Amino acid sequence: MEKIDIKSMNINELEDLLKELGEPKFRAKQIFDWLHAKQVDSFEEMTNLSKGLREKLSETASINGVEMVRKLVSQIDGTRKYLFALSDGAIIESVLMKYEHGNTVCISTQVGCRMGCKFCASTLDGVERGLTAGEMLSQIYAIQKDCGERVHGTVLMGSGEPLDNYDNVVKFLRLINDPKGQNMGQRHITLSTCGLVEKIYDLAEEDLQITLAVSLHAPNDGIRTQTMPIAKVYSMDRLLQACRDYADKTKRRITFEYALIHGVNDGDEHAWELVKKLRDMLCHINLIPVNDVKERNYVKSTAERVKRFASILNENGVETTVRRKLGSDIDAACGQLRRSHMKNEQKTEE
Repeated sequence: MEKIDIKSMNINELEDLLKELGEPKFRAKQIFDWLHAKQVDSFEEMTNLSKGLREKLSETASINGVEMVRKLVSQIDGTRKYLFALSDGAIIESVLMKYEHGNTVCISTQVGCRMGCKFCASTLDGVERGLTAGEMLSQIYAIQKDCGERVHGTVLMGSGEPLDNYDNVVKFLRLINDPKGQNMGQRHITLSTCGLVEKIYDLAEEDLQITLAVSLHAPNDGIRTQTMPIAKVYSMDRLLQACRDYADKTKRRITFEYALIHGVNDGDEHAWELVKKLRDMLCHINLIPVNDVKERNYVKSTAERVKRFASILNENGVETTVRRKLGSDIDAACGQLRRSHMKNEQKTEE
């Protein structure tokens, strides 16, 4: 019998489990505290539970964590890149980014990704499976233990498309925000999507105050379909309407991620197209000099071109910033470290 992933359970679900085990439901809050406030890795560490209950839990459930396979630390800015193994041996990656306002962790939501965006290394080998809420939490908990510091915010921007793993991601958001656990403020959480329109509407109904970041990366459908296969399913007009509706519903500003690719989407004419499409929306553009992906033959824009692109947007009513690049000396971009690890493993097997 497959064991229950207990770290993914909220207090109500834990109460139901305890009822099935013939135990009082008040134990649920104790177990939740051990898992999410104290962040223990075994039932044996739950010392205020009876030995009998600990044995029942061990037989019925498992605390699925992550095991560190590799860690890289940037000598430039202290960014830490982690390669983690899950309980089934699958490999994911996470990043700890240090800012003046606190520590932020970029987590993965899937093993790989099936969205096929051409500027991202995460998608080159497809998707294996979605992560459970507990596995998402475990990335943050493991990093806190490793660095000895609290994590104040998280971005769901690692490997995977969060809205392609919708139920588990929403469960993660509610668990990480729970006052009895990590109690991370929703406004310190950013969820990044390539633009699954129906799921954006679903998310708007969840009554969350997170930041929604949408990977735009192009000013029109012609360019967007070249780099993002999802654009063949959802036109920009349809996507932008969903974003307007989301902002209206939640009163939260949308962030548009825009990876500048030399000679593809970084011209003045592209900036002006964006101005026309976005200046009436509650939004902000985050410009990203694209990470060079050898397999795709994409090269990042020059610093001068990035500056010019940003100035056109800012001077015409579209608030724009350029993302500060962290961990450039340790392959800190999405999918790079995991892919190099998988290649090395394949060579070893061969």
